[in-house]
Amino acid sequence: MARPDGGLIQETNLQYYAGAQIIYTSVNLTRIYTFTFNTSLSLGSATSWNPGDPDFGLNNFRIYTSPNGISNWTEFITTFTLTVGSTGSVITLGVAQPLGTYVKVQLKEGAVQNNYGGYEYIKLKDIINNFIVAYVGQDKLIPNVRRSDVIFHAKRGLQEFSYDTLKSIKAQELSVPPSLSIIIPQDYVNYVKMSWVDTLGIKHTIYPTQLTSSPSESPVQDQAGNLVQDNFAENVDGTSQTNTRWQGANTRLITGAWNQQDLNNGLLLDWWGENWGYNGYYGQRYGLDPVTTQTNGWFNIDEKQGTINFSSDLTGKLVMLEYISDGLAYDLDTRLPKMAEEAMYAHLNHAILSTRANTQEYIVRRYKQERYAKLRNTKIRLSNVKLDEIVQVMRNKSKWIKS
Repeated sequence: MARPDGGLIQETNLQYYAGAQIIYTSVNLTRIYTFTFNTSLSLGSATSWNPGDPDFGLNNFRIYTSPNGISNWTEFITTFTLTVGSTGSVITLGVAQPLGTYVKVQLKEGAVQNNYGGYEYIKLKDIINNFIVAYVGQDKLIPNVRRSDVIFHAKRGLQEFSYDTLKSIKAQELSVPPSLSIIIPQDYVNYVKMSWVDTLGIKHTIYPTQLTSSPSESPVQDQAGNLVQDNFAENVDGTSQTNTRWQGANTRLITGAWNQQDLNNGLLLDWWGENWGYNGYYGQRYGLDPVTTQTNGWFNIDEKQGTINFSSDLTGKLVMLEYISDGLAYDLDTRLPKMAEEAMYAHLNHAILSTRANTQEYIVRRYKQERYAKLRNTKIRLSNVKLDEIVQVMRNKSKWIKS
């Protein structure tokens, strides 16, 4: 049940696990009901209460009524309005409900999932409010500061924490199309790991290639080699031939994973200029470079096109792109793990004091050291090292290696 005494958990078990809240109509002909979810209710449009409205599917909830609260639930598809405020989501029904009616809001599947696991985070706006209450004011560390300044430093701190401290790694599961290119995610800052996934669901690391790169410009040239300009005196940009050749490359010529068919087709003869037959025996090539002698494929990032390009042996493969964002792209991102809350307060203290005129250097240095110490503690906390997991790995030491 909800905690009206100031507890941090304000949702009931029904709200959290099932994504539903039921309100009993205690006053006859009631229209206004207030629902309190951690996930805000939203409508596709002002008229999307109507199932015939094109935006009806964009609503993240549905409304039901019942005379007993146990069975006979009927979906409410008459007009209603929604107002989202700081105390909850207020729904005003177009048809007043009689005394004894139960009104239920049921979140849709996606909204229910967004409602899970939020207790480990604190919202950025709560960080800002808490900081102003605890550190700003008369006889406090910071006598006065504009709220806009606190917001700026809080956002910058969240960005810096996201890069190397917070659990902010996102992952996209994608299939490599015949074009061998996928679009970089909208909130992408840098990649963490690229893998392809086999039929068992196991990831295999795909490495960035040093064998090729995507040009930032591909100017068109005439027969004399001069660059061609358009009517605006700008160079005409053409299609990259490097990308085209890489997409059509046979990666076996790079990895050394030849087969008998390559020999029968004269592929190696065409490539090396002589016949590299191995008389039926495999694995007789020496001096292979370990960087290229692998079968997981390669990828490179085309900054000009905003795409990630893959080698030809990854066509149709399921890939997992793990990347980091800056923590500010979406409302869901603007959250901070509670284990990093104290480090954020230390960051705000140092950021505000260090940018103020006439602040004593020893004070700035003191809070710089405090920020460093608390950020280090946060990294240790969020590293999530478990003793049992370490023990499980160290059991390999008991294996005997026979020569």
